[in-house]
Amino acid sequence: MVRLIHYECSLFIPVRALLPFPTRSSLSKMRYLEFKGEGIPLLMIHGLGCASSFEYPHVAAAPALRGRHLILLDLLGFGFSDRPEDFGYGVQDHALQIYQFVEEQGLRRIDIYGHSMGGSIAIEAADLLGDKINHLIVSEANLDSGGGTFSRAIAALHESDYVNGGHLTTFNDAREAGNEEWAATMRASSALAVYRGARSLVEGSSPDWRFRFLRHPSQKTFIFGEHSLPNSDAELLSSQGIRVLIVPGAGHSMGLENPHGLATAIAEASSGLDQA
Repeated sequence: MVRLIHYECSLFIPVRALLPFPTRSSLSKMRYLEFKGEGIPLLMIHGLGCASSFEYPHVAAAPALRGRHLILLDLLGFGFSDRPEDFGYGVQDHALQIYQFVEEQGLRRIDIYGHSMGGSIAIEAADLLGDKINHLIVSEANLDSGGGTFSRAIAALHESDYVNGGHLTTFNDAREAGNEEWAATMRASSALAVYRGARSLVEGSSPDWRFRFLRHPSQKTFIFGEHSLPNSDAELLSSQGIRVLIVPGAGHSMGLENPHGLATAIAEASSGLDQA
């Protein structure tokens, strides 16, 4: 039994307790789980309203990744990390924190995996880290401006309206729709972080995440859930030299719907070029 602050997780694998990382931009701390193991570290970044500490332990425990050095990071405003009021919470803001984290941990080479909004953050962080990135792996990441269904609905509100009532409505709607896992992590998320993250996804970046992803010199993979197909990007990205992998029996929430399948895809995507 491994104790993570006030949360118990029945994972019988080597894992360090939830660790704090002080950020430069505020007095706040990000927190992360570190699974000690072999090879280049794999940093895992969650999506909007989610938490790596909730979504990825069962992915980490799957046979395909067991024994791998893994870092499961909760972004500021989410999971066990702090929720500062003076932080921007945009994709670029989070990417700068990831860059700082990798630099101050002294990681010479690293693989990054990001899901949904976390994929956009991973792409921007990889842009900052350059050739330190060995494999850049994203699943159903936002590559273009405009956001997705949830982020557009959230960003359509004024910030104060979302923080003062919209967040609770979004949480209740998710729970009533049977999306209990996302509702649980949304409830633990900062409303400000969710709103500003959604707005950042809708606004996009310049250059856009698609351009940054395609030009990055690392080995790149884009992962889809089987139930998210068909998707025009599957064929387009493949034609542009991007490895495309499918997680069977899962949709967008693939880390929860098929953690073993996601672990297998990540392991395949990060095979080769693994000299630390």
